[in-house]
Amino acid sequence: MMRARKRKTLGYAICMRNTGFAASLEVRKLYAVLVDVQADADGLIRVIDESGEDYLYPADFFQRVTLPAEIQRALQLAS
Repeated sequence: MMRARKRKTLGYAICMRNTGFAASLEVRKLYAVLVDVQADADGLIRVIDESGEDYLYPADFFQRVTLPAEIQRALQLAS
């Protein structure tokens, strides 16, 4: 599901599985995670995938990671 709104990054996660979503997700790749309270409550995670848009995926496909602030800033500038 795509949303047309300003995207607020919550952090980052590494894709651990992509079963059924091989065209949209790459295993071992870092993805930006967006704020979506309802998705979290439903066991889903909203990430910016290979299409460059944000979509919902099963949260257990990802492992959230904490990156140093300097790296987060660099990633945000690059996107």
